[in-house]
Amino acid sequence: MAHPLDITFAALADPTRRSILSMLLEDDMAVTDVAAPFSMSLAAISKHLQVLADAGLISQEKHGRVKWCKLEPDALRAASVWMQGFGQFEPVNLDAFERFLATELCDPDELP
Repeated sequence: MAHPLDITFAALADPTRRSILSMLLEDDMAVTDVAAPFSMSLAAISKHLQVLADAGLISQEKHGRVKWCKLEPDALRAASVWMQGFGQFEPVNLDAFERFLATELCDPDELP
C-alpha cells in the first residue's frame, strides 16, 4: 500500500489535476463545470477527479444527478509538514499557493 504522501505528490504531479485544484480554490464546482475548460472527455476528467479524491485533496458529493467537487485544503497539511522538515520551505499558505498556481497555469501571453 502506498504511503499517503506518495499518493498526494502523485496527484499533484499532473498539470491537469493542479489546474483542477486551482479552479476549486475559487468555489465548489459540478463535474461538468470542472470539465468545461479542458479539451478531454468527461470520462478522462472523472479519472483525474478520482485521483484527487483518492489522495484526499477533494471530496465529491452527489446532489440529485449532479456530482459536486470540493477542495479539501487540509489535505495538503501532511505534505507541508514533510517539506518543512527540510528547513527550506515555509508553511503552505493557500493564498500564496493559489497565486503560484495561477502564475504557473496562465498563458505566457497573458502575463503583465
